[in-house]
Order: sequence, then C-alpha cells, then structure tokens
Amino acid sequence: MSEANQFDLLRERRFAPFFWTQFLGAANDNIYKNALVIFVAFHAARATALDANTLVNLAAGIFIAPFLLLSATSGQLADKYEKSRLIRLIKLLEIAIMALGSAGFWMQSLPLLFAALALMGVHSTLFGPVKYAILPQTLKPDELIGGNGLVEMGTFVAILIGTIVGGVVVAIEPGGPVLAGAVAFIVAVAGWLVSRAIPVTPAVAPELKINWNLVTETWRNVVIARGNRVVWLSMLGISWFWFYGATFLSQFPNFAKNILGGDEHVVTLLLALFSVGIGLGSLLCERLSGHKVELGLVPFGSIGLSLFAIDLWLAARGMTATTSSGVGAFLAQPAHWRVVADLVAIGVFGGFYIVPLYALIQQRSAETHRSRIIAANN
Repeated sequence: MSEANQFDLLRERRFAPFFWTQFLGAANDNIYKNALVIFVAFHAARATALDANTLVNLAAGIFIAPFLLLSATSGQLADKYEKSRLIRLIKLLEIAIMALGSAGFWMQSLPLLFAALALMGVHSTLFGPVKYAILPQTLKPDELIGGNGLVEMGTFVAILIGTIVGGVVVAIEPGGPVLAGAVAFIVAVAGWLVSRAIPVTPAVAPELKINWNLVTETWRNVVIARGNRVVWLSMLGISWFWFYGATFLSQFPNFAKNILGGDEHVVTLLLALFSVGIGLGSLLCERLSGHKVELGLVPFGSIGLSLFAIDLWLAARGMTATTSSGVGAFLAQPAHWRVVADLVAIGVFGGFYIVPLYALIQQRSAETHRSRIIAANN
C-alpha cells in the first residue's frame, strides 16, 4: 500500500464486504438502541409502572451484560472456527433478533423489546473479537494501520448514522416504532447479504477445546495477555480510551442542555462533531505513520486528548444556559465555536490514540490466541 491509500481497500473483496458488514452491524445496534430508548421515554407509561429513567438505565445494563458474561466464549469461537462462516452465522442471528424486536415494536411489548436488546448485546459480543482478529489475516502488514483506521472511522460514522436514524424514524407519527423495527430488520438482512461475499479465512486454532467457564477462561486470557507487555499495555490503553469516550458521550445531553442552552438537536450535533473527529483522526493515522504501526502517535494522541479536554472545560466555564435553542442559534454564538473546535480536536486525537493500539494488539498477539486476547479486552 506504499503507493496507494487506504481507500483502495474498499474496492477489494478481501476487505470491502467485511467493512460494510461491520458498518451495517454498528449502525443497526444504534438504530435499535436509540429507537428503543426514545420509545421507552415517551410510551413506556402505557405498558409499565416503572418510570422512563429507570427503564433507560435498565436498557443500558441489559445491552452491556453479555459483554461481561460471554466475551471469553466469543473469543474462543473466533479462534476455533473459520471467521467468514462465523460472521454469516452471527448475521443470521441478527436477522432473527430484529424480527423479535420488530414484533416488540408492533405489539408495544417491553418484554420482547428488552429481550431483543439483550440478544443484540450477545450479537455484538460475538462479533467483536472476529471484527478485529480478521484484519491481520486479510491485510498485508503495511495495510494494517490503514485498515484499522477505516474500521474505526466506519464504526463511529455508523454509530452516528444509526443514532440519528433510530431517533428520527421512531418519532414519526403515526407508526414510527413499527417503522423503526422494519428499518432495523432490513438493515440486518442487508448485513447478512453483504457478509456472504467475505472470503474464507482459515481457522487459527481448530483443535481448541472450548472452556465454558467464564471466570477461568477470562483469567487465562488475561494471564496470556500479561505475558506480552506490549499487548497488555495496549489493552489498558484501549480500555482507558473507551472509559474516556463513554464519559464524554454520557455527559453530552446535560452539557448541551444545562451549559450550552441547546435542545436535543444540539446533543446530536455534539455527537456528530465527536464522531467526525474520530473518523478524521483514524483516517489520518495511515499517512502520519507511513503505512506502519507507529507508536509515536499514541502519546501524541493522549496529549491532544488532555489539552483539548482542558480547553473545553475552560471554554464552557463561564457559560450558563438561559433558554433552550436549536443548532442555528447555538452556532450563532461565537463562543460556541470554541466548543465545536475542541470536540472535533478531541475526536481527531482520539483517532490518533486508538488506531495504533488496536493495530499493535493484532500485530503482536499470537495468531492462535488473538481473538481471545481481543475478547478479554472487551
């Protein structure tokens, strides 16, 4: 790839079908999740005595729980079996899950909707190790950083698109929830159809015996990861980044409403700025690193993440919300452009930070244990 750029990969069968499969999967996660959260916030009172805030928090916990319970198993499956076939099976599972979720929206049944959400968490848990472990098997060494940059860019753009689509469609009157379920089902089918073009990647540990004990397998994978200092430190760095990012994302609604004086559209704008920034940073990694895994970008990224977070705090320190305004009024305030610049910069430096760490884990992990190490990181 020394004379080409990473976008050339999007024209190659060894990468493009996988890229669009993971893109559609990430988008669909957020189409369904955001549609469910908004449905719960505005319609849950008809079906349950629980308040909307409790249900929204419950939804977050239900989606995350499978990552804690099934990551160890998902890593073993990704190491043991041929990955393209495993991806197609996971995509078929997604179709079944979205059929259940669509029925839940049709019947306005919270038990069905939450069951589908839990199963989407299972789907994402199973897909995560395959998503990152397949790249070293399909890309050349000098394509690894560019391929990871594309995947990270695609993931965050898909999250943004899915969040917007889910929120917009479910709010349509009449019949928004039913339409949201139909959209999620169609996207799931599209993901499976695209996945059928992913080329075969040989199983790396076909003789592996699955250990179904969550605790012992997780501990075993952590011990394996700690045996390689570079891999272990990369895992810690990735975990820190997701903690950092989750902290920002969780505060956007309150920050927009109580500090910036914005409405729900301003919240979406903040998410868009952050996501676009990460996408830009992820894509720039290949050019800045010279087509190789360049660790120098990681401290550079961490410095930027720190400095622009501090500047965001300084920029917002004197702001007080008086009235709720839309995107136009928000952008009409000169002081808010500093907030815009800070959020984009945080995203860009986040891309510089995270892409080399993922590529390093893929490069330095033993091929026969790569998926399990990635699963342990999840």
